[in-house]
Amino acid sequence: MSTADFDRIPEQALDWHRAGAGAALATVVETWGSAPRPVGSQLAISGAAEIAGSVSGGCVEGAVVVEALEALEDGTPRILEFGVSNEEAFAVGLACGGTIRVLVDPVGGARGLSERMLADLVAARAARRPAALLIDTQGWDRRLTEGPGDPLEQEIRSRFRSDRSGFEGDWFIGVHNPPLRMVVVGAVHIAQPLMQMARLAGYDATLVDPRETFGSAERFPGETLVDDWPDAALRTHGLDTRTAVVTLTHDPKLDDPAIMEALRSDIFYLGCLGSTRTHAKRVSRLQEAGFTTAEIARIHAPVGLDIGAKSPAEIAIAVMAEITQTLRRG
Repeated sequence: MSTADFDRIPEQALDWHRAGAGAALATVVETWGSAPRPVGSQLAISGAAEIAGSVSGGCVEGAVVVEALEALEDGTPRILEFGVSNEEAFAVGLACGGTIRVLVDPVGGARGLSERMLADLVAARAARRPAALLIDTQGWDRRLTEGPGDPLEQEIRSRFRSDRSGFEGDWFIGVHNPPLRMVVVGAVHIAQPLMQMARLAGYDATLVDPRETFGSAERFPGETLVDDWPDAALRTHGLDTRTAVVTLTHDPKLDDPAIMEALRSDIFYLGCLGSTRTHAKRVSRLQEAGFTTAEIARIHAPVGLDIGAKSPAEIAIAVMAEITQTLRRG
C-alpha cells in the first residue's frame, strides 16, 4: 500500500476495542468488473456505528455497518457479496455490473480476530515491518506472519513485492506493507521534479543536502529537507526494504558516504547519477573501501531507465520508472 493508502484503520479498530466500544474490520477480499476500491481495502466499524476507512467509496458502507454490528453481537465473521445491475451501476459506483466481496471480522468473540493478533499487527505496522494477516475463510483460522517459515512463504513474498492482497486457495492474505519512502541526496535541478513525482507515486520523500544554498525552502517549497551530511541523515532516517535512495550530487564527498550507508542496508533500490565513466571511478572507490562485486552490483548507474531522457523532468521520469520496475519486478 502506498503512503496515501496507509491509514490507521487497524489501529482505530484496536483503539475502539480497547475502549470497550467494540470493533470490527471489513476487508475487500475479491472484486470483479469495475470496483471502486481494490482488494485489501479496509473499513473499521465501532459498536456505536462509527467508521474509518472505506471498502467501496460509499456504495455499500451502510450495509457493511449493519452486518458488522450483527457480527459483534454473535462473534462470527461473514463474507458479504455486493453486485449491481448495469442500470444501477452509475448511481452506486460499481460500474458495468461490478461485484465485490467483503469479509466482516469482529474483534474478539468466539470466532473473531483476537485482540492479541490485532495488537501484533498494529505493532508490526508501527515498526515498519511488512506483515500478512492470513484468514481461512472456511474455518476462520488465522495467523499473522512476516513470511519466513510460513507454508505460503513464496506467495506472501510475491504479494509483498506487488502490494497485492488476495486468495491463495481458501486462505485470504491481507498484505500490510509499510509506506514507501525515498531519500534523494543532492538538491540539484533534477531533484525538483523528482521529489514531486515521488510524492505523486505515493512515496514519503526526503531531500538531503548539507549545502544550505542548494537545499533551501525557496527552491523546494513544501518538501521535507534535511541539511545534515548524507550518511548521518540516512542513519537517522532509517533504511529498510520499502526505501529507495537516489544520489544526485556528482560530488564523491557527499555521494560516496550515502552510497556506502545504503549498501549496508536492505533498501530495495539505490540509483546514482553519473556517466558510465563516472560510475567506473565510483566502483573503484567502493572496492578500495572493501565492498564486494555483488554489493556494488546493487547500484543502478547511470540512474534511470534508458529512455533517451534529456531534461531534468525527463530524467526524473526515467528514475521513477526504474524505481517502479525494481519495486514491482525485483
